[in-house]
Amino acid sequence: MELQKMNGHSRDDGFDAPDAMAEHEEFLPHKTGGKKEMHFTDFEGKTSFGMSIFNLSNAIMGSGILGLAFAMSNTGIILFIILLVCIAILSAYSIHLLLKSAGVVGIRAYEQLGNRAFGPPGKMLAACIITVHNIGAMSSYLFIVKSELPLVIQAFLSKHENTGEWFLNGNYLIIIVSALIILPLALMKQLGYLGYTSGFSLSCMVFFLISVIYKKFNITCPLEDDHHNMTSIADYHPVVNETDDFCEAKLLTVNSQTAYTIPILAFAFVCHPEVLPIYTELRDATKKRMQAVANVSIMAMFVMYLLTALFGYLTFYGAVESELLHTYSRVDPLDVMVLCVRLAVLVAVTLTVPVVLFPIRRALLQILFPDKPFRWAVHIGIAFCLISFVNVLVIFVPSIRDIFGLIGATSAPSLIFILPGTFYIRIVPEDQEPLLSRPKIQAACFAALGFIFMVMSLSFIIIDWVTGESRSGGAH
Repeated sequence: MELQKMNGHSRDDGFDAPDAMAEHEEFLPHKTGGKKEMHFTDFEGKTSFGMSIFNLSNAIMGSGILGLAFAMSNTGIILFIILLVCIAILSAYSIHLLLKSAGVVGIRAYEQLGNRAFGPPGKMLAACIITVHNIGAMSSYLFIVKSELPLVIQAFLSKHENTGEWFLNGNYLIIIVSALIILPLALMKQLGYLGYTSGFSLSCMVFFLISVIYKKFNITCPLEDDHHNMTSIADYHPVVNETDDFCEAKLLTVNSQTAYTIPILAFAFVCHPEVLPIYTELRDATKKRMQAVANVSIMAMFVMYLLTALFGYLTFYGAVESELLHTYSRVDPLDVMVLCVRLAVLVAVTLTVPVVLFPIRRALLQILFPDKPFRWAVHIGIAFCLISFVNVLVIFVPSIRDIFGLIGATSAPSLIFILPGTFYIRIVPEDQEPLLSRPKIQAACFAALGFIFMVMSLSFIIIDWVTGESRSGGAH
């Protein structure tokens, strides 16, 4: 659940000085008895291989998992699997580029790689992209609170429908949750202890997956036994309800919503700002060992994503919503198992928001107040403004699909494709790998591929908005 974003960051504040000391170093020094340079390998990591896999899996796992069944419904099973495999492989290659770049210059912070590659503008660009992406992550988490918490309260009150009371209004509820839970946690100087919730968060998502698989065999297609939903489904997905085979699995399909698939998948695999801090904490850290951590983590999340998307899609077919949990309320709003899943996911995402806020504040401090001592007024002010901004965003954005789509189409390709590729080209010395060497040509093609993904996805999403196609999502 991206709970390791702060891991090791508290020691990053002084990295400009180590950067200056490492400026003339091309390779990381091996363990010798000579004088010590301040590289990230000087920090002795204590995290085991298995726990590092656990941490990175939590960094990958996020709210994007709730949108994968929707993505499959708009691509078909075969195309979705092809795209999921491609994004997973490309994410692993992207981490390879990051680790190679960090190994050359001895830097463990994403922003500092940008500074080494392109100077202060590169540092600011990386910080801004991380900020935008994490604001998108915060928004997606609060959107889940907005759409799911009213249903949980409604179920506890044994209400079969929302009767309009203020405590069933998601907009009021996210403000209350933000003020009473998220803001106090975000005001703490050190949020490291919240990393302990990562295990609970991942457990929640495993429980979510088990529930999705179980429900596949207990729910028939909505058109077969829930006729009162036919109108809402038709309004919800007019582009796919053109034939009578609405409850049949599509192996390959394309419609106006297909444009959201790559951004949703990219959003679900972003973990790159956390890779270097986790690398730092790894015991007996080597590039090969950390790459193995990344490969195992990506494979584990690939399996989890695929099973969630497949069983979620095969439960609701064309009626699946962009936030999968919300779809179950159309079958039985008072289902105890779904209620337990909702509660677990709500607690997990609520505790995640202040942790995701931490690297945003750190990036803003680097941009706005570089080399300034800690001040409580700035610390509190940034947290309050960020939470207020995200609340306004979530209240006025009509659908979580728009958050997944827009953030996935901009910051995700930048963090996965464009920045690692360009950093690699700029940082790896030419005497080690010439500009026209195969690795650098591959990195350039990789960055170009990310740019193409970004332009295409944004173009299709803007066309979808302009033409006024169906507005899907949890905001009903």
